[in-house]
Amino acid sequence: MTASRPVVGIPASVMTMRHFPMHIVGHSNAAAVARVAQCHPMVIPALGDDLDVADIVGHLDGLLLTGGASNIEPHHYEGPPARDGDLHDPHRDSSSLPLIRAALDAGVPVFAICRGFQEFNVALGGTLHQFLHEIPGRIDHRRDRTKPMEAQMGHCHDISLRPDGLLQSLAGSDTAGVNSLHGQGIDRPAPGTTVEATAPDTTIEALSVNAARAFAVGVQWHPEFRAEEDPFYRALFEAFGDAARARTEQRRGVAR
Repeated sequence: MTASRPVVGIPASVMTMRHFPMHIVGHSNAAAVARVAQCHPMVIPALGDDLDVADIVGHLDGLLLTGGASNIEPHHYEGPPARDGDLHDPHRDSSSLPLIRAALDAGVPVFAICRGFQEFNVALGGTLHQFLHEIPGRIDHRRDRTKPMEAQMGHCHDISLRPDGLLQSLAGSDTAGVNSLHGQGIDRPAPGTTVEATAPDTTIEALSVNAARAFAVGVQWHPEFRAEEDPFYRALFEAFGDAARARTEQRRGVAR
C-alpha cells in the first residue's frame, strides 16, 4: 500500500473579485508543492481569530507562506504608519503570523516566500523596510511590469550564499541567480535567525531559524516560478518536501 503524501498548508490572501472577498492562493505555489515537493497542498482560509491555529497545525506536515500583492500592516513590527494607497491584508496577517509561530513551536517544517518571507521575519520579532528602493545604496527590487511575464519573473540579480549554510549546500555554489521581486524588505532580522543569503546591495534575501526542529527557511525571491526547471529552486522545494515527509513519519510514530 502506497504511503499517503504529507499535507502542506498554504495560508490564503484575501482579494476582492466581482465585489466579493475571495481566499486566493497562486497556482504556481500549489503546483510546486504537489509536483516538486511531492506533497498535498491544502489552502488555509484567512479567517484570523476564527481559525483554531493549534488544531490546524496538528494536522499539517508543512507550512508554505507565499508571496502576495499586499504588505504586512506596520503595527505588527512597530513600523511607521503606512502611506496612503499602500495595500494591506489584515485577514492574512492575523492568520499567517500565528500560524508561523505555532508551526515552529510544533516542529512543523516552514518554507516562506516573498511576502511570506517578510511575515516569517515579523512573526519572529524582526522588522521591515517599507520602501526599500528609497534607501541610499539599495537597488530597485520592484517588478518591471512593462516586460512580458517570463521576463519579469526571470533572474534579476545574483545572491551571495552563506558559506557552509543550508542554501549553499542546496545550490552547490556560493552564488545563485534569483527572481527577487519586492518593494519591501528585511530591516532587522528576527532574533534567533541566521542570514543565509544577501543581494549585491546587502539586502537580506534569505533567513533560517537557528533552533528550529525542522526545515525553517524564508527566501525573498520566487522559487515556485520555474521550480521544476531551475535546479536551485527545485532543490529548495525538494528539501522542504523531505522535511514534510520526516514530519509525517514522526506523526505516525506518535500515533502508533
